[in-house]
Amino acid sequence: MSAQPVVQVDDLDVYYGTSQILFGVGLSVRQGETMALLGRNGAGKSTTMKAIMGLAPARRGKVTLRGQVVSGMRPHHIARAGLGFVPEDRQIFPEHTVEDNLVIGQKKGPGGEDEWSIRRVYDVFPLLEPLRHRIAGRLSGGEQQMLAIARTLMGNPVLLLLDEPSEGLAPIIVQRIGELLRQLRGTGATVLIAEQNMHFCLGLASHATVIDKGQIVYTSSIEELKANDNIRQRYLAL
Repeated sequence: MSAQPVVQVDDLDVYYGTSQILFGVGLSVRQGETMALLGRNGAGKSTTMKAIMGLAPARRGKVTLRGQVVSGMRPHHIARAGLGFVPEDRQIFPEHTVEDNLVIGQKKGPGGEDEWSIRRVYDVFPLLEPLRHRIAGRLSGGEQQMLAIARTLMGNPVLLLLDEPSEGLAPIIVQRIGELLRQLRGTGATVLIAEQNMHFCLGLASHATVIDKGQIVYTSSIEELKANDNIRQRYLAL
């Protein structure tokens, strides 16, 4: 395990207008980990992801990516530094084909990494290959989610941020997305997933951080979370 986290978040305070949303949020994700950021609706998960990506600038605290402070940088500079963000609303290019979306997202990583190609994406996401000439706006919700993840991987990020990847999808599609994320973990990818669906994360994450009312209240391995009924009932039960 790397001694230095891929991403380190320290003491983030984030406001929307005059309303404070995050209170001293801190977390870290190390190389090869899949960290689940868990919490109920409105707990601050998406705001944390946007703050890391520079889309919701922090008033206090910092975000460090592989030793480089990226808080305060513009989002496209943070992306170039190696963060890949899949937002909750996916933001595919609906008038372009599946393959066009992948080509648009293609770039080398910050250190010249070139591990993800269209061929590799189709190997990992086999459902996308027969759809490669389809207009992306005509895909199902699950297909669009797969495309959004695949397009982000085409940028060879050092850390993949996934905001609510199971949101609004049919259970069979959620299961398929989970299988893909487990496969990604097996490749050594480093991933931070914000999710309300704890059960979705239990089988694919290695670690868990729980957020409640804008504050981190618990961090552990996923196995420790599974064994901690008190935390699950107090902060994650719906």
